[in-house]
Amino acid sequence: MSHILEVDHSKTRASKRRIERAPDGRITSDEMAASPGQYEDLGRELAAAVDGEVRFDAGDRALYATDASNYRQVPIGVVIPRSAAAIVRTVQLCRKFEAPIVMRGGGTSLAGQGCNFAVLIDCSKYLNRVIAIDAVSRIAEVEPGCILDNLRGTAERHQLTFGPDPATHDHNTLGGMIGNNSCGVHSVMAGRTSDNVDSLDILTYDGLRLEVGRTGEDEFRQHLAAGGRRAQIYQQLDEFRRRYRDLILAKYPKIPRRVSGYENLDELMPERGFNVARALVGTEGTCAVVLGARLNLIASPRYRVLVIIGFDDVYHAADAVPDVLPYEPIGLEGFDELLVEFVKKKHLHPEDVKVLPPGGGWLIAEFGGDTREDATAKANPLAQEFKRRGLDANLVADPGPQAKIWEVREAALAATAHVPGQPETHPGWEDSAVSRENLGRYLRELKALYHKYGYLASVYGHFGDGLVHCRVPFNLRTELGLANWQHFLDEAADLVVRYGGTLSGEHGDGQARASLLEKMYGPELMQAFREFKAIWDPAGKMNPGKVLEPFPPTSNLRLGPNYQPPDLPTYFSYQQDHNSFATATRRCVGVGSCRRRDSDKGVMCPSYMATNEEKYSTRGRARLLFEMLHGGPIDDLWRSTEVEEALDLCLGCKGCKSDCPVQVDMATYKAEFRAHHYKARLRPRAAYSMGLIHEWSRIASSAPWLANAVFRWPGLSAAAKWAGGIAPQRRLPRYARRSFVQWFRDRGARQGGKPVMLWPDTFNNYFRPETAIAATEVLEALGYTITIPDRNLCCGRPLYDWGMLDQAKRLWGRTLETLAPVMRDGMPIVGLEPACVSAFRDELPSLLLGNEHAERLSRQTLFFTEFLDRHVPHQKLGRVSGSALVQIHCHHHAVLEPDAERHVLDHVGLDYEVMKSGCCGMAGAFGFERDKYDVSITAAERAMLPLIRNAGSDTVILADGFSCREQIEQCSGRRTKHIAELLANAVSSTSAVR
Repeated sequence: MSHILEVDHSKTRASKRRIERAPDGRITSDEMAASPGQYEDLGRELAAAVDGEVRFDAGDRALYATDASNYRQVPIGVVIPRSAAAIVRTVQLCRKFEAPIVMRGGGTSLAGQGCNFAVLIDCSKYLNRVIAIDAVSRIAEVEPGCILDNLRGTAERHQLTFGPDPATHDHNTLGGMIGNNSCGVHSVMAGRTSDNVDSLDILTYDGLRLEVGRTGEDEFRQHLAAGGRRAQIYQQLDEFRRRYRDLILAKYPKIPRRVSGYENLDELMPERGFNVARALVGTEGTCAVVLGARLNLIASPRYRVLVIIGFDDVYHAADAVPDVLPYEPIGLEGFDELLVEFVKKKHLHPEDVKVLPPGGGWLIAEFGGDTREDATAKANPLAQEFKRRGLDANLVADPGPQAKIWEVREAALAATAHVPGQPETHPGWEDSAVSRENLGRYLRELKALYHKYGYLASVYGHFGDGLVHCRVPFNLRTELGLANWQHFLDEAADLVVRYGGTLSGEHGDGQARASLLEKMYGPELMQAFREFKAIWDPAGKMNPGKVLEPFPPTSNLRLGPNYQPPDLPTYFSYQQDHNSFATATRRCVGVGSCRRRDSDKGVMCPSYMATNEEKYSTRGRARLLFEMLHGGPIDDLWRSTEVEEALDLCLGCKGCKSDCPVQVDMATYKAEFRAHHYKARLRPRAAYSMGLIHEWSRIASSAPWLANAVFRWPGLSAAAKWAGGIAPQRRLPRYARRSFVQWFRDRGARQGGKPVMLWPDTFNNYFRPETAIAATEVLEALGYTITIPDRNLCCGRPLYDWGMLDQAKRLWGRTLETLAPVMRDGMPIVGLEPACVSAFRDELPSLLLGNEHAERLSRQTLFFTEFLDRHVPHQKLGRVSGSALVQIHCHHHAVLEPDAERHVLDHVGLDYEVMKSGCCGMAGAFGFERDKYDVSITAAERAMLPLIRNAGSDTVILADGFSCREQIEQCSGRRTKHIAELLANAVSSTSAVR
């Protein structure tokens, strides 16, 4: 895999607890006592024998204790194999120690099947390849950790695709999809995962590896003749299908989304080809380990057209599903007015909602074709039919508006989690399905059942297959709430069974719904399920307690009545989380968007993109912070070295604050944690060299030539870098001969326009004063009088990364005192460094909650292009010729208004491209640190640097952030410009003409 950095954990600051294999085969670890005692030897033998990463330490066990469900079970240990042979060896040793096994996909399971007290095997880091695609036979061969979108992207080169596509398609794994029998939007066209599996390479707990698929009579006889364990399995399967044939055919629901229980045993019947592979799909890792898969591909429509129909309510939308299906859409989704309300309330995609026609419930029907005209011709009759019925039915052929509509639908999980003013919501009854003909009636009764139990929940989902998703505000924190939930589950299961439906339509049963399966299938078929599992796993070691003989749904809860986190004092306010850091740590719902690998979809999460490592994802860090307060493997709260290690590679880019579906704010959590972690302790050297750069720069400005000489002379430079914890590969920025403040005061004041204060941040004041000078010239040419603070001030941005929050608060106090007259007069304060302006916008009001002056200063401070976009007629900005590549700073993307930058560039006529490259990798001081250099460069090389190197020599490289500019210039040799520098000549020319 390109641009993936394998981090040497032995060199990370806090990594002292990993089990590692020494050259002589011994295991070096001081934390074996943190593992369950009976499995200590297992951890040692795995580490000595397995080609992969073996992690039995407290931090990694805590990291994998939960999936995206309500459940928490700390694993025995974690194995991250590099090969199928490594999985075989892992299972062999687990069998020796009688240790159970749980296979993990993308960690997004909503029913609890992805966590267990077992050895957890995670294939997503290394076993993630598309091995081959045969475009003629339309077959793809993949490893179990392969991300769905990686397969789809590769298949699209042949105008093919893998049909099932859950909302997590950009980060889920195909092994997980096979385990759950996942479906997604296009199941009306492609069916379930089981319908698209050709064969599987599997391994049983007792060590048999075999390829399974359709089994002809000749092949069956060959298996029996060969004898051994394989023959035994096939003999038992043959006897099983004969014994239970009539019961299976009679009792299985006749609906397209049958996913509950062992739902594919009808695939064993002769008329289905005795398809053993498909019979195993959806067994949730309780029967065998999937080592690889051959999957069927289908033709991918090149063009898509949507028809969006608005109804009075969601019930009428559901009633209309049977009328829409004869038009043969390739996808048919539905949602209610509550979802739209929550989207607006959470400001997720407020502009996108405007694309919807009026109504209280909606259907989105997608049509595909080889040409846009072909797709439109298929879609238009449906739109016309519903218009004849007096409904609003919009046909949307433009990909832009289509993307906005899908954003609304795919935001559903995020929109229904952590809704302001609403109780916390949870999975637990999020996946039921009935026949399409019964969907409207079922929804009416389901909503009435919610009302009976006091729940308010939005409904949405794959209506074309009768599938309903929702998150429900179950009270899991009290015994009374759990009893209420259990009663609801019983009634909800009775309801769906009465309609001939299924408890799960794509998420599986795991622990959440397994105890209800007998209501759906009856005792005889449940016995058949047990016998089927026993054929494959007679020892009962594959994901025990899930699907069959399950743990009760109210046990092993992540947030049960026993969850009593300490109420710790904090620096930041966490207003969005009821002023509670504990509540903030459970904001992550495990959806895993931070694990996506596509920079086109935002900034989050650069350290995960660089390392492919779970604990360096936003989700992984959030999980460890939760575990820190929960207690268990991590029991030392703020002093936790496991949490510090995970946070150490967080770039503080704030990408998760905007890109995470539930707005996990890891940069803030990192600052908070480190403020306590390092209290009364020495920090690493880089904290003092880079964190206090505002103080060092103030001192250096009195003799910049001396500071530059120290940084440039070979011996002194190396010593300075070592002392400051700075990477020897880095070139330290040069101090300017004269700071911007010195230039400004030397030249004298200018009068005659509306006053604006220009904020002289540390970076543009001491290192790049030409940027601030250009901004001054632009604003003065536009008729403003520029002022600057009359004393040395700093927002303290570099302090936050190292948790120096007491110093940061002192700096803010000085700033508030100095700028009191400016705030009183309402004078705009214009900043040039996005990271500094984001400190005004984000950290300031959170650190000083309730301080009226802090709130006012936060509101009055604008980034340069925000000010121009809001206050300056665009025709005054002049024209700029040529082309540019634009790097948007991460904080600009996450906290400020990046659209203002685009508006300004649009109006000056520049031919520009905003690089969809995510974080530049420098991230303030991060990329300068010795231990972070490799991660920094890997992040930059993923997309940004190749784009810049391929750009023409006359293309301007536009970057406003100091760190972005340093990374680009040091790694590519190309000069950069701040937008103020770009506009300086244009504005002055326009003013001269006037």
